[in-house]
Amino acid sequence: MRRAGASVAGRVKKSAKQAKVSAQLRIRRGSARDIPALVSLIRELARYERLESHIDLNAKRLRRDGFGRRRFFESLICTRAERIIGYAVYYFAYSTFTCGPVLFVEDIFVLPEERGKGAGKALMVELARAAVRKGCDQMEWLVLDWNAPSINFYQGLGARLDKEWVLTRLTGARLRRLARTR
Repeated sequence: MRRAGASVAGRVKKSAKQAKVSAQLRIRRGSARDIPALVSLIRELARYERLESHIDLNAKRLRRDGFGRRRFFESLICTRAERIIGYAVYYFAYSTFTCGPVLFVEDIFVLPEERGKGAGKALMVELARAAVRKGCDQMEWLVLDWNAPSINFYQGLGARLDKEWVLTRLTGARLRRLARTR
């Protein structure tokens, strides 16, 4: 009996602790005042994804493109006890196959020391809500094939990995060369 009582007390204590951790989480829309934090977190994401050499981050362009007159993306900020611990950047595309809008998640990132504490799930839930509010039938994003923790996390949310499609990209000089083609 003592052991069962200790187990129940342990669960209650753990649940109370989890509720406290979750209660401190807040997801809000990003704003121009978040640019310094976004820049820092985007650099952290590039480092985590081993893509630092690919980054060409510019705070002025980020401010213009996310918070200016013609916005190309929207953002969510995740805070715990007023400290920014994660973010998501997303935009809307269109699927001709389903004849409907699609929410595309460009970035989702939570600081390593904050992972496993509900921040990533809270961001994904808010992204799903944004998708549903806009009438989207789907939400899509990319994950690196070696990133097993993220893949497991997404699958745990019910996401399906689609290995049939290959990401195709034109950048820089190749993009400009194609644009000049007559």
